[in-house]
Amino acid sequence: MSDTEQLKSEALGAIEGADSLDALEGLRVGYLGKQGSISALMKTLGQMSPEEKKVQGPLLNGLRNDVAEAIATRKAKLETAALNAQLASERMDMSLPGPETAKGSVHPVSQVMEELAEIFADMGFAVAEGPEIEDDWRNFTALNIPETHPARAMHDTFYFPDKDDSGRAMLLRTHTSPVQIRTMTSEEPPIRIIAPGRVYRSDSDATHTPMFHQIEGLVIDRDIHLGHLKWTLETFLRAFFERDDVVLRLRPSYFPFTEPSVEVDVGYSIEKGKRVIGGHGDDADGGWMEVLGSGMVNRRVIENCDLDPDVWQGFAFGTGVDRLAMLKYGMDDLRAFFDGDARWLGHYGFDAQDVPTLSAGVGARI
Repeated sequence: MSDTEQLKSEALGAIEGADSLDALEGLRVGYLGKQGSISALMKTLGQMSPEEKKVQGPLLNGLRNDVAEAIATRKAKLETAALNAQLASERMDMSLPGPETAKGSVHPVSQVMEELAEIFADMGFAVAEGPEIEDDWRNFTALNIPETHPARAMHDTFYFPDKDDSGRAMLLRTHTSPVQIRTMTSEEPPIRIIAPGRVYRSDSDATHTPMFHQIEGLVIDRDIHLGHLKWTLETFLRAFFERDDVVLRLRPSYFPFTEPSVEVDVGYSIEKGKRVIGGHGDDADGGWMEVLGSGMVNRRVIENCDLDPDVWQGFAFGTGVDRLAMLKYGMDDLRAFFDGDARWLGHYGFDAQDVPTLSAGVGARI
């Protein structure tokens, strides 16, 4: 047997007998590393005559390839064996019983957000989002809110000390209306969106918190009038409260970004000493409760977004998501929404698999 054949036989036998990945790596370095025995033989090719290279070259290259292939095959077998051993030691007994009570639940705000998205999606509305750190042009100026408006004051709005590259003041948005501006300046009409999200105002009591959730809606199209707004809100509130006897009352109001502007009241009745949405507010055992603000988009707002108000009209509305959750699910203190009390969430929270659908009822529990 030649030296090449003997080295090949020894190498293949050692590789087959390697019982660990570390031992195999040592053999690889010993044979194929820079100082390895096969690598040393390959270096001798440079000292051979052309006739000798024709004979020894194929032999040495074949030796190197055979050893490299044997190492790769053995490595794959050792890795498979190691994985099987690990899986056997980490086997999980799937027959173990689950916890007696489910862990975790969906926060009422998240639940109501999903309910609102489901209702408005059925009416053809898309969900739009925007940053919570906003500039004062989108938050105030573009919405026709004058410089002297109280909402711009430091005691109502959280401002940042620095301005953006355009010199505009930066702030935590006080409503989700800037999303309307972003949409109108980036998309071509017709537009039909809702904009849910967090907003921030300097206020805190049983019905107000410095951070709360709001949802606004915007429709921009041709020949839009107040009747479209009333139908949209009526359809939305009846679906949300899951009652066909919801009655609305529209009262004249004022918002800088809508003209005309209307406050929307919903009728309620007293059942077992509690207010229940539904019924006519003028009944002897009922009344009216304000739930949202709305109106036709002001011409100046449309112009500020580089749209022609003689061609495009629209309506907008907005309400607090937290307030809707309080009304629908009988909660009496807004601050509890943000206390992080697991007992409160266990009482008011929703099953994680309770996906709102119009067919099964947007507020139905599983």
